[in-house]
Amino acid sequence: MKAVTETSGSTEPTVNKKKKGFWTTFKEQKILYGMSLPFIIVVFIFSYLPVWGWIMAFQNYRPGRGIFEQKWVGFDHFVTLFTDDKFYLVLRNTLAMSFMGLIVGFTIPILFAVLLNEIRGSVFKRTVQTISYLPHFVSWVVVAGIVTKMLSVDGGAVNQLLMALGFIDQPIQFMAQGSWFWYIVTASDLWKEMGWNAIIYLAAIAGIDQEQFEAAKVDGASRIRQIWHITLPSIAPTIAILLIMSIGHLVSIGFEKQFLLGNPLVVDYSEVLDLYALNYGLSMGRFSFGTAIGMFNSIVSIILLLTANGLFKKFMKQSIM
Repeated sequence: MKAVTETSGSTEPTVNKKKKGFWTTFKEQKILYGMSLPFIIVVFIFSYLPVWGWIMAFQNYRPGRGIFEQKWVGFDHFVTLFTDDKFYLVLRNTLAMSFMGLIVGFTIPILFAVLLNEIRGSVFKRTVQTISYLPHFVSWVVVAGIVTKMLSVDGGAVNQLLMALGFIDQPIQFMAQGSWFWYIVTASDLWKEMGWNAIIYLAAIAGIDQEQFEAAKVDGASRIRQIWHITLPSIAPTIAILLIMSIGHLVSIGFEKQFLLGNPLVVDYSEVLDLYALNYGLSMGRFSFGTAIGMFNSIVSIILLLTANGLFKKFMKQSIM
């Protein structure tokens, strides 16, 4: 429907758009909905259906009995969790490594992608990009072995280099000092994932209209100003969405890196919530206690995700839902 409005002798058509309902959109895009249905089913089966197991956190679960034949203990496992000094220690470690990874592991790939995009030599650019994302496909078992060997006091490359440059007189036992552990994990994760994480930013940069850069060149803008006023604002929505998702995983960082790089000498700095659930829950047969830890992880992650999404939606007009 078109309504014609005349103002100051000019005629301007105004189109009144009616918001489409769900079923109208569904009929128009039924093929797309059908293509996404198998993935929705898989997510439901493997991500949402197992949530019913959370009731174990409120029971004193014993294998061999039905789920509804267990002894109900209410919030006893959560009380035990929140009164355990070890819990706050591993929570500290988890948040410390999460924030370090968020600051370093999130920002460096953006900088790397922007700088890589500025390289004019296509062959060199592709070579650097390929080399940078190959470590992503290397197992953490292999990466941990490489890092341990490089930081070793017995012929480790890092100690040998520092001694050759005169920075130290004796090898440093990096893997035996807890104060170094967080930095080692952060640096290892950055080396492994930087190139892979930069791919999505490179894809976003490739979608920028090149006429904007041509116009900026005509206006005399330097490459730095083009990056600041065109490249970064154009990929800001991508950065915001990935940042929201990263914030949602602050307490769910896994345990592979910490498990493989850690040792008894640095356990006070290496143990995270997932390792805590494994060591003091599943490994000791305390299935209900382990479930309570996992439930805490999930609830905090959801709260962080919704909070970050709400703040970004309010102040930056960007959100994932």
